[in-house]
Amino acid sequence: MDLTLPAAVEDYRRRYRDFVRRHVLAYDTTPESFDEHENIRPELLAVLRATAKDEGLWAPQMPKERGGQGLGVAGMAACYEELNYSLFGPVAVNCAAPDDGNMILLNKVGTAEQKERWLQPIVDGAVRSSFAMTEPHPGGGSDPSMMLTTARRRGDTWVVHGRKWFITGAGEAKHFILVAKTSDDARKGLTAFLFDRDDPGWRVARRIPILGPEEHGGHCELEFDGLEIPDGNRLMNVGDGLKVTQIRLGTARLTHCMRWLGLSKRCLDIAADYTGERMSGGRRLAERESVQMKLGHCAMQVEIGRLLVMKAATLIDKGDFARKEISMAKVQVADTLHLCADTAIQLCGARGYSTDTPLEWIYRYARQARLVDGATEVHQQVLARLFLEERGDFWRWA
Repeated sequence: MDLTLPAAVEDYRRRYRDFVRRHVLAYDTTPESFDEHENIRPELLAVLRATAKDEGLWAPQMPKERGGQGLGVAGMAACYEELNYSLFGPVAVNCAAPDDGNMILLNKVGTAEQKERWLQPIVDGAVRSSFAMTEPHPGGGSDPSMMLTTARRRGDTWVVHGRKWFITGAGEAKHFILVAKTSDDARKGLTAFLFDRDDPGWRVARRIPILGPEEHGGHCELEFDGLEIPDGNRLMNVGDGLKVTQIRLGTARLTHCMRWLGLSKRCLDIAADYTGERMSGGRRLAERESVQMKLGHCAMQVEIGRLLVMKAATLIDKGDFARKEISMAKVQVADTLHLCADTAIQLCGARGYSTDTPLEWIYRYARQARLVDGATEVHQQVLARLFLEERGDFWRWA
């Protein structure tokens, strides 16, 4: 098993690492850098994005012909980890959620016309985007078959009624991907569509307050009351909505993990720096066995997560869906991020609990990791089902 990165990927990894440390990292600990929702202020982000473009680091996940860097998923794993060592590294180069997953989806399944109309402005950073799937009870969440938002065909137009909520980025998004119910078929009853913020017949009902810091555009509740979407803005075929969702969420779950590993490493470095200097009872905290056990355990969990992510990424690059591997990575890395943030706060004491470091920001952000893109329990059920079907072959090498 050779885990050596190709020379071109290693070059990008080093450049992203350098970019974050030279241009982005200082904003993490400067209170004036944050907007009212605890993300980076738009005018500062614009400066970072211009720098990323100038240095040839823009949109690592997109093809070069669209202005990106053309990295495969394994290359993304190495680079996203470096980027999210800072809170704002991914958004600075345009690979933050939800735009990242939306771009990857549209690049895979959009028609040539749809890519020019809907994808390219997101790649360029001219607009933000959002993926509208999750609904309030009794609608669809982890189980898309429960979806209640409907799209009824009327000639060459689809008319949408229903509600969505916790739609990330919707407060600022210009381009939307919507999944709605178009028939009662259990497998082919959903269809995906594209619509624009300026289209009539829908509204943002509210921006939902949350525990943690928010992505740009927050997490919103949407109401649809007769939104009309031309059939030309349908994504893939009628009835392919579940397939669209699976394509979108598969890679998106893994890219979340890539970024979370970067934040996990940042937490451990903050803790290591502090315990390496702080004296107690005539000894540095880092010399105490209890501290070493905590740091060693966390470091091991990060490495387990990295190996799971890279295995899944390599399989995806080979054309595999890697569903089992993605679920394992999602569970492991979500738990690891929370563990590293919590441990770092404990080791840094009151300083870790304060806003003098990014640890409290990361800690609040980390709690959502075990919920978004499928709760931990959902992925564990997927793994249990696959184990019961495959038994010994669950751990096959090939």
